[in-house]
Amino acid sequence: MRIVHVAEPLVAGVATFVRSLVEGMREDSHVIVHGERPQLMISEKVIEDFPRDNVRFIRWRSAQREIRPVKDLRALIELYLILLRLKKSSGIDVVHLHSSKSGFIGRLACRAAGIRQVVYTPNGAPFLGGSGLTRFVFRQLERIAAVFGGQVVCCSPSEHVAYRDIGIHAARINNGVAVPKRRETTFDGSSCFRVVTCGRIIGQKNPTLFNEIASYFEDVPGIEFIWVGDGEDRALLTAKNVSVTGWLPWRSTQRHLSAASIYISTSNFEGMPFAVLEALVLKKTVLLKDCVGNRDIVTKGINGDLFQTAGMAILKILQYHNNREMLSIMGENSQRHCEREFDLTSMSSAYRNLYVSKNQ
Repeated sequence: MRIVHVAEPLVAGVATFVRSLVEGMREDSHVIVHGERPQLMISEKVIEDFPRDNVRFIRWRSAQREIRPVKDLRALIELYLILLRLKKSSGIDVVHLHSSKSGFIGRLACRAAGIRQVVYTPNGAPFLGGSGLTRFVFRQLERIAAVFGGQVVCCSPSEHVAYRDIGIHAARINNGVAVPKRRETTFDGSSCFRVVTCGRIIGQKNPTLFNEIASYFEDVPGIEFIWVGDGEDRALLTAKNVSVTGWLPWRSTQRHLSAASIYISTSNFEGMPFAVLEALVLKKTVLLKDCVGNRDIVTKGINGDLFQTAGMAILKILQYHNNREMLSIMGENSQRHCEREFDLTSMSSAYRNLYVSKNQ
Protein backbone atom coordinates (compact mmCIF):
# COMPACT_ATOMS: atom_id res chain seq x y z
CA MET A 1 0.00 0.00 0.00
CA ARG A 2 0.98 3.63 -0.51
CA ILE A 3 0.17 5.56 2.67
CA VAL A 4 0.46 9.33 2.96
CA HIS A 5 0.82 10.75 6.48
CA VAL A 6 0.17 14.45 7.12
CA ALA A 7 1.58 15.84 10.37
CA GLU A 8 1.86 19.34 11.81
CA PRO A 9 4.34 19.26 13.41
CA LEU A 10 6.59 16.18 13.24
CA VAL A 11 7.78 16.33 16.86
CA ALA A 12 7.07 14.72 20.24
CA GLY A 13 4.17 12.24 20.39
CA VAL A 14 3.05 12.83 16.80
CA ALA A 15 6.52 11.90 15.52
CA THR A 16 6.57 8.80 17.73
CA PHE A 17 3.13 7.75 16.48
CA VAL A 18 4.00 8.17 12.80
CA ARG A 19 7.34 6.40 13.25
CA SER A 20 5.59 3.51 15.01
CA LEU A 21 3.21 3.06 12.07
CA VAL A 22 6.07 3.20 9.57
CA GLU A 23 8.07 0.63 11.55
CA GLY A 24 5.01 -1.58 12.00
CA MET A 25 4.20 -1.61 8.24
CA ARG A 26 7.63 -2.16 6.71
CA GLU A 27 6.24 -3.76 3.55
CA ASP A 28 4.20 -0.68 2.69
CA SER A 29 5.36 2.60 1.18
CA HIS A 30 4.99 5.72 3.34
CA VAL A 31 5.12 9.41 2.40
CA ILE A 32 5.22 11.87 5.30
CA VAL A 33 4.07 15.43 4.57
CA HIS A 34 5.17 17.45 7.57
CA GLY A 35 5.32 20.91 9.02
CA GLU A 36 8.23 22.12 11.08
CA ARG A 37 8.67 24.21 14.21
CA PRO A 38 12.39 24.96 14.35
CA GLN A 39 11.99 26.56 17.78
CA LEU A 40 11.13 23.07 19.05
CA MET A 41 13.26 20.72 16.97
CA ILE A 42 14.36 20.73 13.34
CA SER A 43 12.80 17.95 11.31
CA GLU A 44 16.16 16.55 10.17
CA LYS A 45 16.85 15.44 13.73
CA VAL A 46 13.47 13.72 13.97
CA ILE A 47 13.87 12.03 10.58
CA GLU A 48 17.10 10.39 11.73
CA ASP A 49 15.06 8.02 13.91
CA PHE A 50 12.89 6.79 11.01
CA PRO A 51 13.61 3.72 8.85
CA ARG A 52 15.39 4.49 5.59
CA ASP A 53 13.92 1.87 3.26
CA ASN A 54 10.16 2.52 3.12
CA VAL A 55 9.58 6.23 3.74
CA ARG A 56 10.13 9.60 2.09
CA PHE A 57 9.49 13.09 3.46
CA ILE A 58 7.90 16.20 1.93
CA ARG A 59 8.08 19.54 3.72
CA TRP A 60 4.72 21.31 4.24
CA ARG A 61 6.16 24.80 4.37
CA SER A 62 3.01 26.83 5.04
CA ALA A 63 1.86 24.77 8.02
CA GLN A 64 1.88 26.46 11.43
CA ARG A 65 0.23 25.89 14.79
CA GLU A 66 -1.90 28.99 15.35
CA ILE A 67 -5.28 29.65 13.74
CA ARG A 68 -4.50 32.39 11.20
CA PRO A 69 -6.96 32.44 8.28
CA VAL A 70 -4.60 33.82 5.62
CA LYS A 71 -1.73 31.50 6.49
CA ASP A 72 -4.10 28.58 6.91
CA LEU A 73 -5.49 29.20 3.43
CA ARG A 74 -1.93 29.07 2.06
CA ALA A 75 -1.35 25.83 3.96
CA LEU A 76 -4.58 24.38 2.54
CA ILE A 77 -3.63 25.25 -1.04
CA GLU A 78 -0.10 23.91 -0.60
CA LEU A 79 -1.32 20.63 0.89
CA TYR A 80 -3.94 20.25 -1.85
CA LEU A 81 -1.24 20.63 -4.52
CA ILE A 82 1.06 18.14 -2.76
CA LEU A 83 -1.70 15.54 -2.49
CA LEU A 84 -2.82 16.10 -6.07
CA ARG A 85 0.75 15.62 -7.31
CA LEU A 86 1.16 12.40 -5.31
CA LYS A 87 -2.20 11.11 -6.50
CA LYS A 88 -1.35 11.71 -10.16
CA SER A 89 2.24 10.46 -9.99
CA SER A 90 1.94 7.14 -8.20
CA GLY A 91 -1.46 6.98 -6.55
CA ILE A 92 -2.57 7.14 -2.92
CA ASP A 93 -4.23 4.25 -1.11
CA VAL A 94 -4.97 6.18 2.08
CA VAL A 95 -4.20 9.53 3.71
CA HIS A 96 -3.66 9.48 7.48
CA LEU A 97 -3.97 12.87 9.20
CA HIS A 98 -2.24 13.37 12.55
CA SER A 99 -3.26 15.99 15.15
CA SER A 100 -6.08 18.54 15.01
CA LYS A 101 -4.56 21.14 12.65
CA SER A 102 -3.65 18.50 10.07
CA GLY A 103 -7.04 16.91 10.63
CA PHE A 104 -8.97 20.06 9.76
CA ILE A 105 -6.91 21.35 6.83
CA GLY A 106 -6.19 17.82 5.62
CA ARG A 107 -9.84 16.81 5.30
CA LEU A 108 -10.60 19.92 3.26
CA ALA A 109 -7.58 19.30 1.02
CA CYS A 110 -8.46 15.63 0.52
CA ARG A 111 -12.04 16.50 -0.41
CA ALA A 112 -10.78 19.06 -2.95
CA ALA A 113 -8.30 16.53 -4.39
CA GLY A 114 -10.96 13.84 -4.71
CA ILE A 115 -9.38 11.56 -2.09
CA ARG A 116 -11.99 9.65 -0.10
CA GLN A 117 -9.73 7.19 1.75
CA VAL A 118 -8.96 9.38 4.78
CA VAL A 119 -8.16 8.55 8.42
CA TYR A 120 -7.78 11.18 11.15
CA THR A 121 -6.18 10.51 14.56
CA PRO A 122 -6.40 13.54 16.91
CA ASN A 123 -3.96 12.14 19.52
CA GLY A 124 -5.45 14.60 22.01
CA ALA A 125 -8.91 16.11 21.48
CA PRO A 126 -8.31 19.87 21.01
CA PHE A 127 -11.69 20.84 22.50
CA LEU A 128 -10.71 19.52 25.94
CA GLY A 129 -8.35 22.36 26.84
CA GLY A 130 -8.33 26.13 27.17
CA SER A 131 -11.09 28.57 28.08
CA GLY A 132 -14.79 27.92 27.59
CA LEU A 133 -14.73 29.92 24.35
CA THR A 134 -11.68 28.03 23.07
CA ARG A 135 -13.31 24.69 23.77
CA PHE A 136 -16.50 25.82 22.02
CA VAL A 137 -14.57 26.96 18.92
CA PHE A 138 -12.63 23.71 18.68
CA ARG A 139 -15.80 21.63 19.11
CA GLN A 140 -17.37 23.48 16.20
CA LEU A 141 -14.23 23.09 14.06
CA GLU A 142 -14.20 19.33 14.70
CA ARG A 143 -17.88 19.10 13.76
CA ILE A 144 -17.35 21.13 10.57
CA ALA A 145 -14.36 19.04 9.53
CA ALA A 146 -16.33 15.83 10.11
CA VAL A 147 -18.75 16.93 7.38
CA PHE A 148 -15.90 16.68 4.85
CA GLY A 149 -15.43 12.97 5.55
CA GLY A 150 -12.64 10.88 6.94
CA GLN A 151 -12.70 8.22 9.63
CA VAL A 152 -11.93 9.64 13.07
CA VAL A 153 -9.87 7.16 15.11
CA CYS A 154 -9.39 7.86 18.81
CA CYS A 155 -6.36 6.40 20.55
CA SER A 156 -7.81 5.74 24.01
CA PRO A 157 -11.19 4.80 25.53
CA SER A 158 -11.67 8.16 27.27
CA GLU A 159 -10.83 10.15 24.12
CA HIS A 160 -13.35 7.98 22.28
CA VAL A 161 -16.01 8.96 24.83
CA ALA A 162 -15.09 12.66 24.45
CA TYR A 163 -15.75 12.54 20.68
CA ARG A 164 -18.94 10.57 21.13
CA ASP A 165 -20.18 13.18 23.60
CA ILE A 166 -19.95 15.95 20.97
CA GLY A 167 -21.81 13.86 18.42
CA ILE A 168 -18.89 12.67 16.27
CA HIS A 169 -18.79 9.00 15.31
CA ALA A 170 -15.31 7.59 15.87
CA ALA A 171 -13.50 4.28 15.95
CA ARG A 172 -10.89 3.43 18.59
CA ILE A 173 -7.44 1.91 18.27
CA ASN A 174 -5.24 2.11 21.35
CA ASN A 175 -1.79 3.56 20.85
CA GLY A 176 0.95 0.95 21.18
CA VAL A 177 4.69 0.58 21.61
CA ALA A 178 7.13 -2.26 21.07
CA VAL A 179 7.50 -4.46 24.14
CA PRO A 180 10.67 -6.61 24.03
CA LYS A 181 10.27 -10.28 24.88
CA ARG A 182 12.99 -9.97 27.50
CA ARG A 183 14.08 -6.76 29.16
CA GLU A 184 15.90 -6.51 32.45
CA THR A 185 14.38 -4.23 35.04
CA THR A 186 15.71 -0.69 34.85
CA PHE A 187 14.79 0.31 38.40
CA ASP A 188 17.42 2.72 39.70
CA GLY A 189 18.05 2.06 43.36
CA SER A 190 20.61 4.85 43.74
CA SER A 191 20.24 7.58 46.33
CA CYS A 192 19.00 10.11 43.74
CA PHE A 193 15.23 10.01 43.23
CA ARG A 194 14.37 11.24 39.73
CA VAL A 195 10.88 12.35 38.73
CA VAL A 196 10.74 12.57 34.92
CA THR A 197 8.25 13.81 32.35
CA CYS A 198 8.50 14.20 28.56
CA GLY A 199 6.85 16.45 25.99
CA ARG A 200 6.27 19.98 24.80
CA ILE A 201 6.24 22.60 27.54
CA ILE A 202 2.86 24.08 26.69
CA GLY A 203 -0.40 24.78 28.51
CA GLN A 204 -1.86 21.38 27.68
CA LYS A 205 0.97 19.71 29.62
CA ASN A 206 0.39 22.05 32.61
CA PRO A 207 3.98 23.07 33.46
CA THR A 208 2.61 25.32 36.22
CA LEU A 209 1.36 22.26 38.11
CA PHE A 210 4.64 20.41 37.46
CA ASN A 211 6.55 23.37 38.88
CA GLU A 212 4.26 23.59 41.92
CA ILE A 213 4.87 19.94 42.73
CA ALA A 214 8.63 20.26 42.24
CA SER A 215 8.79 23.42 44.38
CA TYR A 216 7.66 21.48 47.44
CA PHE A 217 10.84 19.37 47.20
CA GLU A 218 13.30 22.21 46.50
CA ASP A 219 15.00 21.84 49.87
CA VAL A 220 14.78 18.05 50.02
CA PRO A 221 18.18 16.58 49.10
CA GLY A 222 18.32 13.78 46.56
CA ILE A 223 15.03 14.47 44.73
CA GLU A 224 15.23 16.01 41.27
CA PHE A 225 12.67 16.76 38.57
CA ILE A 226 13.54 16.46 34.87
CA TRP A 227 11.47 17.70 31.93
CA VAL A 228 12.63 16.07 28.69
CA GLY A 229 11.54 18.46 25.94
CA ASP A 230 11.06 22.16 25.37
CA GLY A 231 8.39 24.70 24.49
CA GLU A 232 7.10 28.23 24.71
CA ASP A 233 6.16 27.91 28.41
CA ARG A 234 9.63 26.86 29.55
CA ALA A 235 9.92 30.03 31.66
CA LEU A 236 7.19 28.68 33.97
CA LEU A 237 9.58 26.01 35.26
CA THR A 238 11.30 28.12 37.91
CA ALA A 239 11.89 25.63 40.75
CA LYS A 240 15.61 25.21 41.40
CA ASN A 241 15.36 21.40 41.38
CA VAL A 242 13.88 21.28 37.85
CA SER A 243 16.12 20.51 34.85
CA VAL A 244 14.93 21.04 31.27
CA THR A 245 16.86 19.02 28.68
CA GLY A 246 15.57 20.65 25.50
CA TRP A 247 14.54 18.43 22.60
CA LEU A 248 16.56 15.24 22.36
CA PRO A 249 16.78 12.39 19.85
CA TRP A 250 14.62 9.39 20.70
CA ARG A 251 17.50 7.29 22.04
CA SER A 252 18.63 10.06 24.39
CA THR A 253 15.06 10.43 25.63
CA GLN A 254 15.02 6.70 26.33
CA ARG A 255 18.13 7.05 28.48
CA HIS A 256 16.43 9.69 30.63
CA LEU A 257 13.36 7.48 31.00
CA SER A 258 15.56 4.53 31.97
CA ALA A 259 17.19 6.59 34.72
CA ALA A 260 13.85 7.74 36.16
CA SER A 261 12.60 6.59 39.55
CA ILE A 262 9.02 7.40 38.52
CA TYR A 263 7.30 9.00 35.53
CA ILE A 264 4.88 11.89 36.12
CA SER A 265 2.34 13.56 33.84
CA THR A 266 0.62 16.80 34.82
CA SER A 267 -1.34 17.13 31.56
CA ASN A 268 -4.80 18.67 31.37
CA PHE A 269 -5.74 16.18 28.64
CA GLU A 270 -4.07 13.62 26.38
CA GLY A 271 -4.88 11.19 23.61
CA MET A 272 -2.79 8.31 24.87
CA PRO A 273 0.73 9.63 25.55
CA PHE A 274 3.55 7.62 24.01
CA ALA A 275 6.04 8.83 26.60
CA VAL A 276 3.95 7.20 29.33
CA LEU A 277 3.72 3.97 27.31
CA GLU A 278 7.51 4.00 26.87
CA ALA A 279 7.81 4.43 30.64
CA LEU A 280 5.62 1.35 31.11
CA VAL A 281 7.89 -0.65 28.80
CA LEU A 282 10.88 0.45 30.89
CA LYS A 283 9.14 -0.82 34.04
CA LYS A 284 8.44 2.55 35.60
CA THR A 285 5.81 3.43 38.16
CA VAL A 286 3.62 6.14 36.62
CA LEU A 287 1.98 9.01 38.51
CA LEU A 288 -0.52 10.68 36.19
CA LYS A 289 -2.97 13.54 36.50
CA ASP A 290 -6.50 12.19 36.20
CA CYS A 291 -7.54 13.34 32.72
CA VAL A 292 -8.68 12.02 29.35
CA GLY A 293 -6.00 9.67 28.00
CA ASN A 294 -4.03 9.31 31.22
CA ARG A 295 -6.78 7.55 33.14
CA ASP A 296 -6.79 4.67 30.64
CA ILE A 297 -3.18 3.75 31.43
CA VAL A 298 -3.14 3.41 35.22
CA THR A 299 -4.50 0.64 37.38
CA LYS A 300 -4.41 2.48 40.69
CA GLY A 301 -2.03 1.01 43.23
CA ILE A 302 -0.87 -1.66 40.77
CA ASN A 303 1.35 0.14 38.24
CA GLY A 304 0.97 3.69 39.56
CA ASP A 305 -1.61 6.21 40.67
CA LEU A 306 -3.80 9.07 39.47
CA PHE A 307 -3.94 12.47 41.14
CA GLN A 308 -6.06 15.61 40.81
CA THR A 309 -4.13 18.21 42.82
CA ALA A 310 -0.54 19.12 43.58
CA GLY A 311 -1.05 18.00 47.17
CA MET A 312 -2.15 14.52 46.08
CA ALA A 313 0.88 14.19 43.79
CA ILE A 314 3.26 15.37 46.52
CA LEU A 315 1.86 12.81 48.95
CA LYS A 316 2.33 9.99 46.42
CA ILE A 317 5.90 11.05 45.62
CA LEU A 318 6.71 11.01 49.34
CA GLN A 319 5.23 7.51 49.62
CA TYR A 320 7.26 6.27 46.64
CA HIS A 321 10.44 7.94 47.92
CA ASN A 322 10.09 6.36 51.35
CA ASN A 323 9.06 2.92 50.06
CA ARG A 324 11.28 2.39 47.05
CA GLU A 325 10.97 -1.37 47.11
CA MET A 326 7.39 -0.98 45.83
CA LEU A 327 8.66 0.73 42.66
CA SER A 328 10.28 -2.44 41.37
CA ILE A 329 7.05 -4.42 41.86
CA MET A 330 4.87 -1.72 40.29
CA GLY A 331 7.35 -1.41 37.43
CA GLU A 332 6.98 -5.10 36.60
CA ASN A 333 3.22 -4.59 36.57
CA SER A 334 3.66 -1.62 34.23
CA GLN A 335 5.42 -3.66 31.57
CA ARG A 336 2.92 -6.51 31.78
CA HIS A 337 0.04 -4.03 31.48
CA CYS A 338 1.64 -2.41 28.43
CA GLU A 339 2.25 -5.76 26.75
CA ARG A 340 -1.37 -6.75 27.31
CA GLU A 341 -3.12 -3.50 26.35
CA PHE A 342 -0.77 -1.26 24.34
CA ASP A 343 1.22 -3.46 21.98
CA LEU A 344 2.70 -1.99 18.78
CA THR A 345 1.94 -5.08 16.69
CA SER A 346 -1.75 -4.93 17.60
CA MET A 347 -1.91 -1.19 16.87
CA SER A 348 -0.18 -1.50 13.49
CA SER A 349 -2.32 -4.46 12.47
CA ALA A 350 -5.52 -2.62 13.39
CA TYR A 351 -4.54 0.47 11.40
CA ARG A 352 -3.49 -1.57 8.38
CA ASN A 353 -6.81 -3.42 8.42
CA LEU A 354 -8.54 -0.04 8.56
CA TYR A 355 -6.47 1.22 5.60
CA VAL A 356 -7.40 -1.87 3.59
CA SER A 357 -11.09 -1.46 4.41
CA LYS A 358 -10.99 2.09 3.03
CA ASN A 359 -10.05 0.67 -0.38
CA GLN A 360 -12.79 -1.94 -0.60
